[in-house]
Formats: sequence, C-alpha cells, structure tokens
Amino acid sequence: MPDLNIGGQAVIEGVMMRSPDRIATAVRIPNGEILVKTEDYKALSTRHKLLNIPVIRGAIAFIEMLIIGIRTLNFSADIAMKEVEKQEAAKNGQTYEEKEARSNTLWLAISAIFAIALGIGIFFFLPLAISNLFNVDRNAVGYNLVAGVVRLTMFVAYVWIISLFGEFRRIFQYHGAEHKSIFAHEMGDELSPERAACHTRFHPRCGTSFILIVALTAILIYAISDTIYAIYTGHPPTLATRFAIHLSLLPLVAGGSYELLKLSGKTRDNEITRLLIKPGLWLQKITTKEPSMDQLEVGIVALKASLGLVPSNIPSGKTPVS
Repeated sequence: MPDLNIGGQAVIEGVMMRSPDRIATAVRIPNGEILVKTEDYKALSTRHKLLNIPVIRGAIAFIEMLIIGIRTLNFSADIAMKEVEKQEAAKNGQTYEEKEARSNTLWLAISAIFAIALGIGIFFFLPLAISNLFNVDRNAVGYNLVAGVVRLTMFVAYVWIISLFGEFRRIFQYHGAEHKSIFAHEMGDELSPERAACHTRFHPRCGTSFILIVALTAILIYAISDTIYAIYTGHPPTLATRFAIHLSLLPLVAGGSYELLKLSGKTRDNEITRLLIKPGLWLQKITTKEPSMDQLEVGIVALKASLGLVPSNIPSGKTPVS
C-alpha cells in the first residue's frame, strides 16, 4: 500500500487535511453547509535543503504540525462560537454582524504557549517526579522505564476519560473519518463517503501512534543521556537537572520518532512492521470512532480541497457566518 504523504487531524465538527502543497479545513455548520478553508503550504524541510536531514526534519515537522494543529482547532472553534452567537441573536430577534478578531495572532500565540506548557507539565515533568518516589534514580534504565510507563498510563487514561464525553466522541468520529478518507486515497479508491466507509479507521501514521513511539523512544534516549551524565559527574542527575536535560533533548526524541512513524507508513505491509505498529493501532480504538456518512463527507471534502480538487469557499483571513 503506498504512502502518499497526506496527513490531518479532527477539529470541532470537521477535519483538517494536509498535502505537500496545501492545508484544507472543512467544517460543517448547523444548516448542513460545509465550509472549506484552504491555504498554500510548503514544509520548511522542503523549502530548505539543510533542514531536510533525517531527525532534524522530524523535529521541525513536529513543531510545524503543533502550530498548524492549534491554529485549525482555533479556526473551527471560532466558527462554532459564531454559529452559537448567531442562533442566540436570532432567538432574541436581533441581527448578527461578524466582528473581525483584532488579535488572532496574539491569541494563537497564547494558546500555543499554554498548550505546550500544560503538556510539558502534565506529561513530561509529572512522570519524572513520580519516578523519583520509586527510588530508582541511580538506575537510568529503570528510572526512565518507570517514567515511560507512568507517561503512557496517564495518556491512555486521559484519552479514555475524554472519550466518554459526547463532544469529544464526535471529534473522535471525525478522527475516524480522516483516517478512512486517507485510506481511500492511498488505495486509489473513489473519493466518496460511500467508498471511504469501506476502509479501516486505524492508520499506522496516526498522531496517536506517534505519541506512543515518542514515549518508547524517550525511554531509550533519556536512559542513554542519564547514563552519560552519571558517568561524567559521578552521580545521577537531580530531578531538576534531569528535567532540563530531557527537555533539551525533546527535539531529538520527536525527530527520531517522526522518522520511525514515516518508516512504519512506508513499510506497513512488512510482517515485522505490522507487529511493531499493533500497539498504536490498538490505542486508536480509543482515539477514533466509527464516523457517520455526514462526517465522512466532511473528511472527503477536506481531502479533496487539500489536493486542489475542491475550491475554498472562505475568503482568506475570514471566518464566515452564513
């Protein structure tokens, strides 16, 4: 099965798709219309040859997709809020006029900083602090195994808990629609909701699998870094020092994990690869749900728009209100 370098994510009542040339976000609003926003996109690693080095390009891609992901989520949330405000105005017999956001860039920056800080605090620092309680700080491998298990347990518990809420379940359904749409494209199938429905919702290049690969890669890299530190200084790193070292090595972990994820997508038909990617696919049983035909339609529209087959119906820089 070919790997056509198409990726994406679920957003609020919609799907974002990213091709090598553009990013497209399709969102369904209450009146049934699908709003489509596209923008040209070229990864930094494809624009600058010096950045297209394995691991380095992965670290850059990780940062790029984090920014794009937050931006598209904010976009879909903005549409949802405007629809709510428009409906409330209609109930009160008032007219709704769209107001341009004065600080979209600032809000995006604040959102990104907050999301990163929260993620680092909960899924990065906390596992290290918990590992300290097990008195395994002198064993680099054991310490990072404990931290890795804690980190994975926290992540699985987190996604399982939010999957119980109806709003998040719909997002997970759109996540399934994204995967099924991509599979239809990779298999050369007709790009229609009916054909996409025939494919699996579990994809080896999913961000869920990426997080799992990151957690496992971190155990290896951090065990090596802690061992080197202990050999050089004669004692294991303190919690604060360990946190600083691990955080500084996060781009290496993300970059290496990205390369492994890409490799798994290209060799997904290999028996060994199939065995190694199974945990990530199992985890997707939580993070994806079977989508409805309406949700698959949104996924297909987003995919087609990312391929230049469907035009945008949202002016650049605008959030429409129908």
